[in-house]
Amino acid sequence: MGSGTGFGGRHAYPGALAFPFGFALSWTRAATSQAKRATEDLSSPELRAGEFQTYLSGRVAVSGCMTDPIIAENLVKVYDGKIRAVEGVSFHVKEGELFGFLGPNGAGKTTTVQMLTANLRPTSGTGLTAGLDVSRDPGGVKRRIGLVFQESTADGDLTGRENMELQAALYSVPTSEARGRIDSLLKRMHVGDAADRPVKTYSGGMRRRLELAVGIVHSPKILFLDEPTLGLDPQGRAGFWQYIQELRKELGLTVFLTTHYLDEADNLCDRLAIIDHGKVVASGTPAELKDGLGGDVVTLRVKEGDRDLTATLRAVTGALAVNVQDGSYRVKCTNGESMVPLLVQAAAGSGATVTAVSLKRPSLDEVFLEYTGREFREEEGPSATDMAVRIGQVRQNLGRMGR
Repeated sequence: MGSGTGFGGRHAYPGALAFPFGFALSWTRAATSQAKRATEDLSSPELRAGEFQTYLSGRVAVSGCMTDPIIAENLVKVYDGKIRAVEGVSFHVKEGELFGFLGPNGAGKTTTVQMLTANLRPTSGTGLTAGLDVSRDPGGVKRRIGLVFQESTADGDLTGRENMELQAALYSVPTSEARGRIDSLLKRMHVGDAADRPVKTYSGGMRRRLELAVGIVHSPKILFLDEPTLGLDPQGRAGFWQYIQELRKELGLTVFLTTHYLDEADNLCDRLAIIDHGKVVASGTPAELKDGLGGDVVTLRVKEGDRDLTATLRAVTGALAVNVQDGSYRVKCTNGESMVPLLVQAAAGSGATVTAVSLKRPSLDEVFLEYTGREFREEEGPSATDMAVRIGQVRQNLGRMGR
């Protein structure tokens, strides 16, 4: 490997796990210790033959198929005994699926992903990833998954090739395999011509493609993507997803996606789950979730100070439901075009002044608003829960490094 791939020194661990090198080393020690404990457990006379299969599957019975690559069953995470970031989250991801996980800022999305990738230990509940319990065998989980974060984790002072060589070495990919695999991925991601240039000279799109290559250099069967196209232009986003779809088809990858781009989730995901206030509030295919809204949505905004129109609009024939959001009335109906004049007339007849009217067909944006009561805003910053996640990770990492 190149001189820049040596362990230690000033270079942080750039790989899919995105941990400092010191933690990567402590993680390796922890994994070795975990394997030893597992061997001792399996040789214990208390472990009867009938319990063996239960032990291997995480010693739990969870919903869905036990062979599903990602299973969450009643996951709970509490920080400092008071911040309940996740409260009983359950879902499963089928093999080969592209599964979307959506939620407002601070809803528990980040915490759930960190638990399923074995970066945070659940307070209670069970998480199985790649057939391994995230609490019992975090090292094994990390060796079997790929991770691409929204923030860049590649070392800008290393070349693209050196970043990939370091990642391959940390995952113990044999040198004879690593060289060919790295060359193939660099070429496929259209980074080959810049492979021997420092990553800090790469464009944003090129850097994202490199990080995808780094995330799969060890050939994982499960890939976690955390806001992978945030900040890319439309062309860059389209190109990135083209690579993902090709990899899914050829390698049979299971992909777990978090994104703020609802159009991506709508067009790409096989199934979705929406989390809010630490709980899954909806799940299904994009089509199922949109159909579940029950038709079009007419939104009326009236002059501030006008009387409440909820009962008036609900009485209009054809109105299925009326909700008030940010001073506007959202009316579900089967035929929005014919309902607009009827709703405006009803509002005016009650003495209200209608200042704006809009009609929307069912969309994932409407689904999100329906179940969370909040619009999906791409510019939202870290919440208190996000900060608690990061603080928890730092504490956990420091604790492991001290062992």
